[in-house]
Amino acid sequence: MNVLLAFALAASVTTPAHLPPAAPCPANVPADATCYEGRDTNGAYYTIAVPKKWNKTLVVHSHGGPDLGDPTPERTRDDLNRWAVMVKEGYAWAGTSYRRGGYGTRMAAEDTDNLRRLAGAMLKPHKVYLHGQSWGGNVAAKTIELYRGYDAALLTSGVLAGGSRGYDYRVDLRVVYQYYCGNHPRPSEVQYPLWQGLRPGSTMTSAGLRGRIEECLGTAGNRTAAQQQKLDDVLAVTKIPEETLSSHLNFATFTFRDIVHNRLGDRNPWSNTGVVYKGSHDDAALNAGVERFAADPAARAELAYDSDLTGQIDIPVLSVHAIGDPTAFVEHESAYRDTVRKAGRSNHLVQTFTTEATHSAFSDSEYAAAMQSLAAWEKWGLRPNPYLIARSCPSHDQKYGTGCFFDPRYRPNSYESRVAPRT
Repeated sequence: MNVLLAFALAASVTTPAHLPPAAPCPANVPADATCYEGRDTNGAYYTIAVPKKWNKTLVVHSHGGPDLGDPTPERTRDDLNRWAVMVKEGYAWAGTSYRRGGYGTRMAAEDTDNLRRLAGAMLKPHKVYLHGQSWGGNVAAKTIELYRGYDAALLTSGVLAGGSRGYDYRVDLRVVYQYYCGNHPRPSEVQYPLWQGLRPGSTMTSAGLRGRIEECLGTAGNRTAAQQQKLDDVLAVTKIPEETLSSHLNFATFTFRDIVHNRLGDRNPWSNTGVVYKGSHDDAALNAGVERFAADPAARAELAYDSDLTGQIDIPVLSVHAIGDPTAFVEHESAYRDTVRKAGRSNHLVQTFTTEATHSAFSDSEYAAAMQSLAAWEKWGLRPNPYLIARSCPSHDQKYGTGCFFDPRYRPNSYESRVAPRT
């Protein structure tokens, strides 16, 4: 009986009743960590990982996208696997799938904060940090403006210009592509204004869109001279890298449809009025022939309310962005820098950059260096600078061997230098 009692007491300590059932940890998570999975009352899945030697700080993660399908537990498992370095560095980690697919920055911010409160009640951390990646950077930046309870934030590859102007280069891609290719939609198909992304009842798939792109622009090593000219013009005018042209047009098709049709009642939040397109072999013809439209002021205001940032930050915020990011251009950081400066909060923001041409993830060594610098800033008031962060990275690279690519001298040009302003 004493043995059974001792076993029961041990079980109550190692598996508290307020924790969800333990789950297998993803492959990259340390073997001695404990993982948990569940679903909150709004339908968002979550995954939590706690290292054996926990530093009592919880990192809550806001993922990018947005995903357009229904939420799945695989989303949070994959995110944990990608950012397992946080657990290796001694942090507990918690990620949410959000309650639904599709756009909604404030919704995602609410789901992020719901997870903070849920995981906080489970684990009783001493500190809570927030990490936002890509569109999740926008979500995380909005979260710390709307909610208390966070001690510091790391924003990586963030879409920080907000929804009302952060997708203008995709607006430009949508109209420039159609000018040159004329197959999205085809002349024989139902016509619709291009700001819709795609007509509501369309059954087009990502594969179908890719087929149209290849039909017009060809494929590497297999292009006609005419296709190469069209591709050169599209890339030069939009400043979008060839490697991500398809994914950007995918966003400007399916995510635009989600925003316009599902979130804004079929009203247009975007404009290309006053944009002078440059860089093609015949700019005059392009500017005369490209489709033009002006935003519905109410729709634009609603999108801005949902996703634009005020810069009203009261905690240490560190951002990391690759100079060659092909998805969320590095000039997003200039937009955020200006927003924070106008709010009078520049002392709460440090931005640093790497020489990489990546978007989805940085090296583990760089994440470890960033988190160490952020923690020192939050705990002891030691505000870092890009040179100190870069100098600290090699010591972490001795552990991870994944490389250090910080460029402390870099400062991006204005957002308008990359994306033509609207009038």
